[in-house]
Amino acid sequence: MESTLDIFVKAIFSENMIFAYFLGMCSYLAVSKTVKTAVGLGAAVIFVLFVTVPVNYLLENYLLKAGALAWISPEYAEIDLSFLSFIMFIAVVASIVQLVEMIVEKFAPALYGALGIFLPLIAVNCSILGGALFMQERQYSTILDATAFSLGSGIGWFIAIVAIAAIREKIRYSQVPAPLRGLGITFILTGLMGIAFMSFMGIKYGKDVKEDKKSSAIEITVNESNTIKLS
Repeated sequence: MESTLDIFVKAIFSENMIFAYFLGMCSYLAVSKTVKTAVGLGAAVIFVLFVTVPVNYLLENYLLKAGALAWISPEYAEIDLSFLSFIMFIAVVASIVQLVEMIVEKFAPALYGALGIFLPLIAVNCSILGGALFMQERQYSTILDATAFSLGSGIGWFIAIVAIAAIREKIRYSQVPAPLRGLGITFILTGLMGIAFMSFMGIKYGKDVKEDKKSSAIEITVNESNTIKLS
């Protein structure tokens, strides 16, 4: 089993929503023109992921999947509501996004105006629903693991959009070939950053280190009398 820290670190780097799975690219490309708007949207995505994935984890394990209703009564153990997963997950995401939109409009009207339509469109951001579906697929054992995954995924998305926004602000003063200006050079930069993030896949986490130790526990040696010794 992976530790909670392993799940958190992997979600940020080696399983980054943008550079590993390319989820949420519409908002990533549209709102990354300035660092200010990128920070605002990135923070909103962190909050939405941090809230929705644990809530969906509870729904999945205590309401939707086969046998989840056994806590109510043994006679409900055979009920399987997993066909409602998509609807319930999207409903939770839409509710939290509406809450975020109201908060940003109330306390940061300038940021609300800068984000425009892309703030309510977090509800259909692939990375948000992708976080819930990854949680469902990977069957995390505790809500703490699901929360660590959601927070790490949000931070990874935040790093990606702020990094590309910072680069796009700088290349405004660069002599980019005319056919590549705008989205063209942004796609190229995103691809290069994705290649760079692939290097994090070489990190060995706790689970990988333990497996390496097990595989190297048996060593075959040949002594002077040509007899084989296992250690």
